[in-house]
Amino acid sequence: QVQLVESGGGLVQPGGSLRLSCPASGSISSIYTMGWDRQAPGKQRELVAAINRGGITNYADSVKGRFTISRDNAKNTVYLQMNNLKPEDTAVYYCYMDLPGRYWGQGTQVTVSS
Repeated sequence: QVQLVESGGGLVQPGGSLRLSCPASGSISSIYTMGWDRQAPGKQRELVAAINRGGITNYADSVKGRFTISRDNAKNTVYLQMNNLKPEDTAVYYCYMDLPGRYWGQGTQVTVSS
């Protein structure tokens, strides 16, 4: 069984930064794509960023230039560095990994408010 556990969420003022982490544990032989989605209240879940095993990244237009996704394959961990946060970034952030078969974390709340 594979488990993903996000950490690093919290309350931050506009313009601030947070770094999310998501290590995977369990029976893991290889991880292909790692990524982050988010879901704001009353809105559909959306892709924030993804990174494949070769390090190629993909970002939502709304976070380009502010967020950076990275991965540590030795630690089976994906990170999301979020800078210049805006109130519209407020959401529950979920990490996922394709092992294959997609696995999700339980989510971590990010609130951007003054």
